[in-house]
Amino acid sequence: MSKLGVGCLVFGGIAVLILLVVGGVLVGQYNALVTSNEAVDAAWAQVENVLQRRADLIPNLVETVKGYAAHEEEVFTRVADARSRLAGATTPAEASAANAGLTSALGRLLAIAESYPDLKANQNFLRLQDELAGTENRIAVERMRYNDVVRTFNTAIKRFPTRLLAGLFGFSERDYFEADQGAREVPKVDFSK
Repeated sequence: MSKLGVGCLVFGGIAVLILLVVGGVLVGQYNALVTSNEAVDAAWAQVENVLQRRADLIPNLVETVKGYAAHEEEVFTRVADARSRLAGATTPAEASAANAGLTSALGRLLAIAESYPDLKANQNFLRLQDELAGTENRIAVERMRYNDVVRTFNTAIKRFPTRLLAGLFGFSERDYFEADQGAREVPKVDFSK
């Protein structure tokens, strides 16, 4: 075999080796994107799970309060409407907005309880209120976990060369589950009453 033939074989072998390495890196990057995307979906499913748990507790809480404060129909309607909007939310942005509305409506509902000492002492109401508080804590934890995996995913798809691969295969930035606008305001506390 001539020197030219050996040179072509060596060059061809190196080219094939380079293509295999680059192909392996691209496959690895693609699989990492798929894994990260699935982690975001799984974290969002868990957020939805705890939001659903809260939504399931609300009718029992409303019925308990109704027994004591039947004339507060507007508050009950707002809670029901907010719960429906949350149940119908399909994106993190919609869920964030609906969650803010439900939190506000629940705040009004629980404020009613302050006006009824018998209600505040009702064991069923106290149990539901405790379950709701525990669920609110779970929502905060799951929202934090979701935002962490979204941050990891969004960072991955913005880095080079993964950015090229992400765009090629349709991976795009995911939305965070943001805090409500009212959460940034410092609550006013008045002990003068």
